[in-house]
Amino acid sequence: MSVDVSKQPAAIEQALGAANALGKKASGSSFPDIADGLDELNMDAYDDEDDAIDILGMGIGDTFYPSNELDPYLKDSNDNDSEEAEDMVVKPEDAVVVCAHVKDEMGRLLVNIIEDPDGDINQYVRNDIDIADFPLCTAWLDCPIKGGEKGNFMAVGMMNPGIGIWDLDIINEDERAALTLGGFAEIQMNKKGNKIKYKEDSHTGPVLALAWNKVYRNILASGSADKTVKIWDVATAKCKITMEHHTDKVQALAWNHKEHEVLLSGSVDHTVVMRDGRVPSHSGFKWSVGADVESLAWNPHDQHLFVASLDNGTVVGFDIRTATSNSSTELKPKFTLHAHDKNVCAISYNPSVPNVKLWDLSNNQPSCVASKNLKAGAVFTLSFSEDYPFLLAIAGSRGNLKLWDTLSDVCVSKRYGTYARQNIASS
Repeated sequence: MSVDVSKQPAAIEQALGAANALGKKASGSSFPDIADGLDELNMDAYDDEDDAIDILGMGIGDTFYPSNELDPYLKDSNDNDSEEAEDMVVKPEDAVVVCAHVKDEMGRLLVNIIEDPDGDINQYVRNDIDIADFPLCTAWLDCPIKGGEKGNFMAVGMMNPGIGIWDLDIINEDERAALTLGGFAEIQMNKKGNKIKYKEDSHTGPVLALAWNKVYRNILASGSADKTVKIWDVATAKCKITMEHHTDKVQALAWNHKEHEVLLSGSVDHTVVMRDGRVPSHSGFKWSVGADVESLAWNPHDQHLFVASLDNGTVVGFDIRTATSNSSTELKPKFTLHAHDKNVCAISYNPSVPNVKLWDLSNNQPSCVASKNLKAGAVFTLSFSEDYPFLLAIAGSRGNLKLWDTLSDVCVSKRYGTYARQNIASS
């Protein structure tokens, strides 16, 4: 195929000419052919062409530097290593969100760093940790199980009846759990089936709920499909108390923010029970809620109030001051909120603004403030950041972490922007 180069732009004409020159067959040495090709390009007059296009350089790229160290476009491996090391450092102003994730039948913990939570959010995964089982629930804790003043650990309730605790500061090293509470001691195979031996004081069913005590930092509560609630001392890896006040799976737990020995537990038996660790012999107080309990949350602004989310789409609120030891007394909720059409899997109070969870619960009369479809699928869990109170993390059936700066909603900003400014001023 021949091309009429006389009708082509200058740059294309030059390129085609070079291609023709280099493509000629040599009749001995190749140098004459290349010389002829350069003659065809008229290289002597090349600099005289005003409209020529530099197809090999872009001006600054042709700048000469006396050494590679002075060339900003050349980076050695040490530069790359320092950048990677910088990404591993969690800065004081960063937010950290840890997700339990299942992909290809493999459980994982994804440690996400959220840079500039109050501005243009930049999110990336700092490290991921493989888990040998399906993660069902999580609880962060800073009890220094490896010594020192504080740690950075994530407790994970698993399908096998153990609770694994991973050190989130370990990156690309041994990913085994730093500590395991309970679980299988031995599984023996025989003709009659598997014979399972459990570790001492272990749950005997999947661990469905965890709650860490922020004041008694060595204390971790767990709820299981075996219908029990256990209180663990993670410093000694021992179970201190086992409670059997439910008749079905225990799916939710919550420690009171002010009375730190008081624990709520919610069950598939349609009840919420409050126990006081200071009086372990007391059977506690019980509320009937009429549906499976999915999650529990104490009001961080009033120690007497809590809410329970249910599998029938409602959220019910209670005042513990109405509790009585008479189990036959029906304790009515302070309010019932028909929040969703299906299960309400998770609830979270905003730690800065009283009464707001995107529902305003003022005077026990819930009203919807804002709603948003973040395309996370069925929402399984959500949580407000304690450090950045208007930043909400959501995870669901699509396997992705979603972040919502709730102040970006006009209604939320107009109604509660004052609290955001107060939070900035006090920080």
